[in-house]
Amino acid sequence: MARAWHLMNRPQGVPIDTDFALKDIALPDLADGMVRVRNQWLSVDPYMRSRMNDVKSYVPSFQLGEPMTGGAIGEVVESRDPTLRAGDTVLHMAGWRDEVVEPAANFHKLPDIPGIAPQTFLGNLGLTGGTAYFGLLDVAAANAGDIVFVSAAAGAVGSAVVQIAKAKDMTVIGSAGGGAKCDFVRSLGADEVIDYKAGPVVKSLMAAAPKGIDVYFDNVGGDHLDAALATARQNARFAICGMIEGYNSSEPIRLRYIMRVIAARIRLQGFIYTDYMGRLGEFYADMGAMIARGQVTGRETIVDGLEAMPEAFRGLFSGANTGKMLVRL
Repeated sequence: MARAWHLMNRPQGVPIDTDFALKDIALPDLADGMVRVRNQWLSVDPYMRSRMNDVKSYVPSFQLGEPMTGGAIGEVVESRDPTLRAGDTVLHMAGWRDEVVEPAANFHKLPDIPGIAPQTFLGNLGLTGGTAYFGLLDVAAANAGDIVFVSAAAGAVGSAVVQIAKAKDMTVIGSAGGGAKCDFVRSLGADEVIDYKAGPVVKSLMAAAPKGIDVYFDNVGGDHLDAALATARQNARFAICGMIEGYNSSEPIRLRYIMRVIAARIRLQGFIYTDYMGRLGEFYADMGAMIARGQVTGRETIVDGLEAMPEAFRGLFSGANTGKMLVRL
């Protein structure tokens, strides 16, 4: 019997164990055009927290008592569609479970690229890498010579942004929490790293970027966004990817330096990965080349077992991950 995690309560703050339940699920019969997949890797991403709330957003909320979903990679074990065969490795969105039966159109067969592990398509060649790539280069229109500030620079998206920016000849300032994570960001090539746990972010950023910043890639919001506003140069561009600092809080975000948007002509733009689905060929070609040249590498934090999925998810909000958080089945 297949199993899937279900959302049982709308979390208040950081989700707790009783907000979830791991239950058996019945899979439909394998009719023509359907495929059965056994999951091998499950993606754990901060955006999933907003789906646990009953609010209107860019993706539908998880429904109470129903299985949750998310990025996953698995192996086809049975197929009634000519486009997929048993043994194929596929990317799909039926995560938080161990097996799934769906139409073949819901699965994307992964290319067999030498030296590229399948889970890379959940990381630097997937949603996280694509978010970093398009957010930095398209939304923020970052160019060689720009001074780029990246929050959560030790995380999956942030670490990719640091490396892409360095590969494109930019100056990079990363923010991370604690000595080990700061050392990791330096190892990626960041020119300056600030430890947000060591003191006020705005003061640290002003010291790290005395000439100001041209680009801010925001994964955190809150104090980091305010610091970026305080240090922004004329016509700075902000790519607003996420605001993890506020995902588990009901308190409003207060920005002391928001008025600088006017004087410095700052452009802030939110975006999501799916805005760029029509340009994935461009992304695979450019990002794949950077990975092949060793300019972009991935680091993973792996938790084993479907039972550990909620624990891995909570770890995103306590700094338990360096790089991409994954659950291995």
